[in-house]
Amino acid sequence: FPVTKTLHNGVLRDMTTDEIAEMKATQADMNAALKAEATAADAKAAALASARAKLAALGLTDAEVAALLGA
Repeated sequence: FPVTKTLHNGVLRDMTTDEIAEMKATQADMNAALKAEATAADAKAAALASARAKLAALGLTDAEVAALLGA
């Protein structure tokens, strides 16, 4: 069930239409930011995997790749 109450100065009251709209907009912004972070993390992981594969294709050992990439 959606939250439609707010505590203001110790008084529990119903949220106004504007407050509900603001809350929903904030939630949407937060969800978008979380999705963008996840997408960026996935892209970084894919780039790292690609770099490892390319270095291995050049003949570097796993130890050499780890030394270069710091992992």
